[in-house]
This record gives sequence, structure tokens and C-alpha cells, in this order.
Amino acid sequence: MREKLDYIHNNPVKRGYVDKPEHWRYSSARNYMGEAGLIEVNGWA
Repeated sequence: MREKLDYIHNNPVKRGYVDKPEHWRYSSARNYMGEAGLIEVNGWA
């Protein structure tokens, strides 16, 4: 599961849209880093 989540979070980085996954506005990567995102994510980190 974590492998798939990392893959999804890194897609905007691979495309060159952002430098880090947490910089993508619509990503849950921020939540998994302990920061606030647009939508609250409950689950494992």
C-alpha cells in the first residue's frame, strides 16, 4: 500500500509540476507529513 501511495504522491514531481510531492496543492502528501492539507486524511501514515 505504501509503495502505491508513494507512486501517486510522486507523479506531479515526475511530470515537473512541483519540486516536492507536498507542494502539489491537491496531494495528500502533506497530510502524511503531518501538515494540514485541503482535505483531512484519516488512516495510517
